[in-house]
Amino acid sequence: MINEQTIEQIAAANDIVDVIGSYFPLKRAGATWKALCPFHNERSPSFTVNPHRQIFKCFGCGAGGSVFRFVMQYESVDFISSVKRLAERAGITIVEDALSPSDDRRLRLRKRIVELHAAAADWFHEQLIKSPGAAAARTYLKSRGINSTIAKAWKIGYAPDAWDALGDWARTSGYHDEEIVRSGLVKLKTDEDVALANADAPLPRAKSYDRFRHRVMFPICDDTGKVVAFSGRILTSDQGEAKYVNSPETMLFTKGNILFGLHKSKRALIDKSSAIVCEGQLDLITAFEAGVENVIAPQGTAFTEKQARILKRYVEEVILCFDADAAGVKAAERSLPALLGLGLFVKVATMPPGQDPDSLIRSQGAEAFRERISAARDFFDDQLDRAAALPDFRTPRTRSALTRKLAAFVGLIEDVVTRDAVVHRLSSRLEVAPLEIRRMLKRAKGKPVADTEDKPDVTELDRTMRMLCTIALRDPSGRQWLVEAAKNGFPEDEPSAALLGKILRASLDMEAHESVGAFLGALPADEEAALSELLIGPPIKNSIEVASDCWRELCSRTMKRGIDAIQARIRGGDLPLPEISNLHKEMLDLQKRLSDIPRPFPGT
Repeated sequence: MINEQTIEQIAAANDIVDVIGSYFPLKRAGATWKALCPFHNERSPSFTVNPHRQIFKCFGCGAGGSVFRFVMQYESVDFISSVKRLAERAGITIVEDALSPSDDRRLRLRKRIVELHAAAADWFHEQLIKSPGAAAARTYLKSRGINSTIAKAWKIGYAPDAWDALGDWARTSGYHDEEIVRSGLVKLKTDEDVALANADAPLPRAKSYDRFRHRVMFPICDDTGKVVAFSGRILTSDQGEAKYVNSPETMLFTKGNILFGLHKSKRALIDKSSAIVCEGQLDLITAFEAGVENVIAPQGTAFTEKQARILKRYVEEVILCFDADAAGVKAAERSLPALLGLGLFVKVATMPPGQDPDSLIRSQGAEAFRERISAARDFFDDQLDRAAALPDFRTPRTRSALTRKLAAFVGLIEDVVTRDAVVHRLSSRLEVAPLEIRRMLKRAKGKPVADTEDKPDVTELDRTMRMLCTIALRDPSGRQWLVEAAKNGFPEDEPSAALLGKILRASLDMEAHESVGAFLGALPADEEAALSELLIGPPIKNSIEVASDCWRELCSRTMKRGIDAIQARIRGGDLPLPEISNLHKEMLDLQKRLSDIPRPFPGT
């Protein structure tokens, strides 16, 4: 774990103007710097960098925060990764808390396996380029439109047709047997199950052999470009083996946590806010090299929740581009739970019969593929159109079965407005009453459809909460008053109260931008953006008086909500008289306390 002092040191060493200026040009505008915002399309610059406060803020899309937040959003990485990247930029060595001997061993082993994967990718690629035995691989790749430039860009390689070529090379390169086995690049000659991800589990004594033999090799990278696994494709159908062999799960690689190609396509994903999902590596590489760069591929045909969460960081829309056969349709359906459950808008692009993105681009060109993507339909419309083409679509039995099937998918949609729109669309196409579809939703989910009332957004700060957060961030005396006031009871049920609580609990040096920057960088993006705007504005005069008035306003709101809740219970009926009497007493007490609160400052 990185301690707070180190994070503050890193913030102090990375001037936000220099950091952002290394990504794109900034122009001075008085005491600040401006540019076109990289996070949304605009014609006039609304992206502002404040060197005094060491924050950025876009007054167009609302993005904002510390230097850590900028790196997180621009590079689409988490907070710890942004800290490490800025530390490396500033030449600061991060010394984390002392590790146990077991954790230290795992860390050192992991580092060696990372180095081994990088070296193995180079070795496989060299075999493809230079080895006489790789002639079949070179011929195959050429037939698929992969030239030497593309092969180099993606580090495509070849695994020799030998039992121990990779293992012998790794040993002569200085890697130990445990490192080679734990990497998953070789297999043990034993039936004993080996958990390669568990560095503490003993390995059986057994000879090993290469996992990949006589295959075209595709390195699988994480989002930073580090090789973490491989996928090997057979060269001839008479090999009698699986078409693709992937690395097993190891310390570096979990199949459901990686999206192939993300390290190259993430900027295009952000720019388009749309991801084209291909089935295989060659589909993705062909599309990317043809200029369609917002592409990714799962490791398999169905998305996991982890993969969907990764994708959600970059896009709002997903276009499934699987094969047009029954297997492709099933693959699309298996991806729905993860994608719809995270609020992603899902479309389906249909390929011509017998073709995939790779063959379509090679035979008809990239524009033909783009046309298919542009014509992609909403998943539910695609399902309805496919069903309508069936001869028995009009029968009640078929429509009832289809309604139940689609209702299960609709139930995955959390957004109330979107879900309601889909329900009405299905009702019209299937000639089923909306009420009946909603009943099916309840049965499919095992619980009632979520209430239509939206949860409050912590970033929507009203004037009272803006004042309190500004004082808590920028005025030492007003902040201390609020800390003492909170000890007597904090308005937990107040929207945005959690954000104010975080500020009051933080150890802040208000005069040190690195202290504030470290605090902001650890917040969720929406909270950091909201607070960044407060740091730019003018300070609040008479802060203790204003804080007192605002606090009284919060107390007033809490009591009013209590009164409303009691009145709702009484109106609900079916309460015994003693309970109704007690509720009236509670309401009178709240009304008395409410009337005793002085009127807060004007305008709240």
